[in-house]
Amino acid sequence: MENLNQNEAGTTWVENLAIEEINMSESGVIDIHEHLNPLHFLEESSIEFMNELRDLIELYVAKFNEYRGHQNSNHIKIFKISNTVNDFMLFRNSLRLIFARKANDLISIAFISNGKDLLAPRLQQEDRFGSEGVHEIRAHLGPFNKISWRFQGEPVDMHAMAKHYLTEFIKQSAQ
Repeated sequence: MENLNQNEAGTTWVENLAIEEINMSESGVIDIHEHLNPLHFLEESSIEFMNELRDLIELYVAKFNEYRGHQNSNHIKIFKISNTVNDFMLFRNSLRLIFARKANDLISIAFISNGKDLLAPRLQQEDRFGSEGVHEIRAHLGPFNKISWRFQGEPVDMHAMAKHYLTEFIKQSAQ
């Protein structure tokens, strides 16, 4: 059954092709080169990446808040950022962790402390905060418009990434 669900999820592009063809017939406008332009695929991929990341972080935050119990003052809150497609932030004790799509091929991650100080998440234990400023997750466009997401040139594992940033946020916002 799981394989069937994966196959169904992987056919969205075929459905989109059928809809585009119907629209072409009705409008009389044909673009036979669109599938060669990666901008559309980068936009779709970045939106999908952010949605999956937010869903995963929401799951972890719900568990964390549940285990914290009734102490609402220390609960983590998740907010969507207005006037954006799907940017979001976590908030607790005057610390914000912001995930933002800066471009179709770029997602930035940063802390804002006290509403104004921009801080990068730590990467190594000896750093209080990373010296690089904002962390960037970049799209890598491979053959046949295959898109993978990378941090400092390395492929991103979304679960490891979510765990890292959420742990960093929880540790820093507990102070």
